[in-house]
Amino acid sequence: MIRIALRMLIGDRMKYIGLVAGLAFAALLITQQGSIFAGYTLRSGSWIRDTAQADLWIMDPQVSFTEDRKAMLDSSLLRVRGIEGIEWAVPMYKAYVQCRLQDGTRVIVRLVGIDDATLTGGPPLMLEGTLDALKQDRGVLVDGIDVDDGLRLDHASDAEGPRALRVGDRLDINEHETVVVGIYGRTTEFFWDPVIYTTYSRALRMAPPERKQLTFVLAKVKRGFDAQEVAARITASTGLRADTSDQFEQRSMDYILSKTGILVNFGITIGLGFVIGVLISGQLLYNFILENQRAFAAMKAMGADNWMLLRMVFAQVLLAAFVGFGIGVGVAAASGAVFEGTKLAFMMAWQVPVFGGLAILVCSLLAALISIQRVLRLEPAIVFKG
Repeated sequence: MIRIALRMLIGDRMKYIGLVAGLAFAALLITQQGSIFAGYTLRSGSWIRDTAQADLWIMDPQVSFTEDRKAMLDSSLLRVRGIEGIEWAVPMYKAYVQCRLQDGTRVIVRLVGIDDATLTGGPPLMLEGTLDALKQDRGVLVDGIDVDDGLRLDHASDAEGPRALRVGDRLDINEHETVVVGIYGRTTEFFWDPVIYTTYSRALRMAPPERKQLTFVLAKVKRGFDAQEVAARITASTGLRADTSDQFEQRSMDYILSKTGILVNFGITIGLGFVIGVLISGQLLYNFILENQRAFAAMKAMGADNWMLLRMVFAQVLLAAFVGFGIGVGVAAASGAVFEGTKLAFMMAWQVPVFGGLAILVCSLLAALISIQRVLRLEPAIVFKG
């Protein structure tokens, strides 16, 4: 009987194609938008993952995410270094400052000052120059971004036109002249402002004078000590918050999702995909059953009970859902390959197609429940009516 049901479905080519197409479109919307949402969410913690040398991030308790600057007293560094279980601790400065390029263009950049001696907390990959070059007088590192991203030089006499910064170029950061000594690469972030690295002491000289200037303390836990226990010890002793990299990344993600419309916007799109799938598949299934009610009635007249008819309808729906989901996920994955290398975030982790598959399954079962009522109410005698 299941084989007969599948032949009935596939035999009606237009209904079958329409049902598969509707479910495929719903699967495409759900998985593609879910992957883009996952990509943007992951980007919110890119800077933390790139700064991989530290086990703990120590900060003011009111800090909500990576760009939320609430500075601490410089004495906080010494207090952290005195905590049992800390192997080393270094300071970090991070703030938005104004930068003026050689052509006079002014842009807002994120200035990151790292420990003068160890350069801990520096960028993960050097494309040109070395990290040690930061120790040169007035040296800064800039990321290898595209010209269209805003941090560029315009030379009227330069035949090549606007170009990205190069080693040897000069720029003013908060009225302090600096020299580019290296170009680095980094993971694409959620925040678009360029990031410039320099030493901690140089960053403090460039920054506006404040009583509190220390943004983060990066700390390494000694071997044999538990990071969570050391973090709790820091909080109890200093009153500061101490997060592991994973905790700080999760905190940043949660804040961005709660304070922006990203979650709502993608949620609406994913929800629309689900609704479209239910409406299209439900309507097509209902019409399919309406047109084949004589066949179902004949089966009832030959002894098929409601349970058998239910199994037949569910088999038809599950076949269409399986084929439609495969097509939709395939198109979504192909679009991800097209988006690769662009500024659009796309990350199809295994959770995304699993969620999409469950959504399409629920969508299909709801459509089946909408149309199944017609089958259950069928009278076998209808087969004898004109």
